[in-house]
Amino acid sequence: MSLIFQNRTEAGLRLAEKLAIYRHRPDTLILALPRGGVPVAFEIAQKLNLPLDICLVRKLGVPGRKELAMGAIASGGVRVINQEVVDWLKISPDIIENVAREEQRELERRDRAYRGNQPVPLIKNQTIILVDDGIATGSTIKAAISTLKQQQPQAIIVAVPVAPEIVCQELATEVEQVICLSIPEPLHSISLWYEDFSQTTDDEVRYLLAKANQLYEVKSHQVRS
Repeated sequence: MSLIFQNRTEAGLRLAEKLAIYRHRPDTLILALPRGGVPVAFEIAQKLNLPLDICLVRKLGVPGRKELAMGAIASGGVRVINQEVVDWLKISPDIIENVAREEQRELERRDRAYRGNQPVPLIKNQTIILVDDGIATGSTIKAAISTLKQQQPQAIIVAVPVAPEIVCQELATEVEQVICLSIPEPLHSISLWYEDFSQTTDDEVRYLLAKANQLYEVKSHQVRS
């Protein structure tokens, strides 16, 4: 099953339809992987009236081929290595360490840029809907899952517009549910499955996070009233 999405907005709206049972759930939180996952997750948050936050993860791109992930890092010292890619390209431990140091700095910069003084969200005993705009190798989402599991959520649901079948099968053994709208074989690149896959900026991430939580507060007040 293969779909081509107009943009991340359409992808988010389609995912929201599959996640309708979580609407208004007080124990449910949507976490997006910045940057591309945020506009997808924003639409889900609006449709389901759920709070939105981010799960900071950085892909470890192969030098010279940055779109190809040799692993990923996340908050809390989590590191996931894609051993198949490392072995195939004979990547040395020194190269992995150099890239990891560089991405750790970017992870910290994004935390300051996106969250500012806002506290990190409570994960324990919550149902987490983890959203990205697509999955290629799975390294990044696996790092996100690892860092979330350290915080003892009640359940993790992975929701993505597009991913390879083998990665969906692997993730299904790690989380409670995987929702994927399009499973092309071969995937080649996530961008091929969007008509518009323009880069999401830091400013857009900040704007969407602020707007999502402002709207959530308003809707929650209306529901309580």
